[in-house]
Amino acid sequence: MSWISVNDYHYPVGWEDGFDSDDRAKWYCQQLEQGQILLFEKTPFELPKEHQEFLLSQRQTDSRYHKNISYRPNKNVLRGVSSNLAEDSDRLRQIMQSYSIQVTKFLSQFLSPYAQDWSLDFASFRPLEEEGRDLPLHKRNDLLHVDAFPSRPTRGRRILRVFTNINPNRPRIWNTTDRFDVLAQRFAVEAGLNRIAARALSSKRALSRLTARIMRLVGINIADRSLYDEFMLRFHDYLKENASFQSECPKIRLEFPPHSTWVVFTDGVPHAALSGQFALEHTYIVSMNALLSKHKAPISVLEAICGRPLSV
Repeated sequence: MSWISVNDYHYPVGWEDGFDSDDRAKWYCQQLEQGQILLFEKTPFELPKEHQEFLLSQRQTDSRYHKNISYRPNKNVLRGVSSNLAEDSDRLRQIMQSYSIQVTKFLSQFLSPYAQDWSLDFASFRPLEEEGRDLPLHKRNDLLHVDAFPSRPTRGRRILRVFTNINPNRPRIWNTTDRFDVLAQRFAVEAGLNRIAARALSSKRALSRLTARIMRLVGINIADRSLYDEFMLRFHDYLKENASFQSECPKIRLEFPPHSTWVVFTDGVPHAALSGQFALEHTYIVSMNALLSKHKAPISVLEAICGRPLSV
């Protein structure tokens, strides 16, 4: 697996010939669900030069604690800005808001089957150099992993992410390896899948979930994780902890050029960011109902292995 270059969709025109755009959008969705990465060699949405120049001028501190600056589009809120950026935070928030609007507009057309049944998650600006960062093991981006969010459970919905390398001179370099279904068949049981799946029948789990719901009703925000979320968080850590897997697994090196954009389901494509500085990213949570190949979703793969429902 490397990537599929998208050559029939360009900004600002959109689809080269719109008469079969629905079929092409479905085809690209199917490629994503099969574990492919879609690459645009040039940014396929509006990203003004002055916005890029402002982002490239920013310098983030406290790299151990703030690996990116996050933007929450539903609340128009910026998080993770270092103190030396405080005076520019409002401009940065406006730029991130514009970015979120433009990339969502693009994706709604390019991947139209998903657009009616997804939710906007966070966007981020990543100003730090990935190579050589001093981070705890589970936070390291340079180790192969699949994505899972501790504070934002998906309950089996897919994590779709759009990345743009705004660095004008250097590529952003990733490693990938075997797809999720291959890794799950090899490692899921060892990582604790059956043990976690067995909790479905536990009275303790039922009480815990009821308590979480009550706490949310009174305004205390507690993540209501399904068994799938619990396992994916464990699998994320397991892959990073597994030194033999990290050293011995087959690797494919991908160099994303300056000004390129790529789209990928990061819950199903193991990936590691080896190097690169200055990138934008937006996450969308895609409902199972919107998928064209539901059996290829990680939750379906895991349920087939353990023989139990994991969305509970």
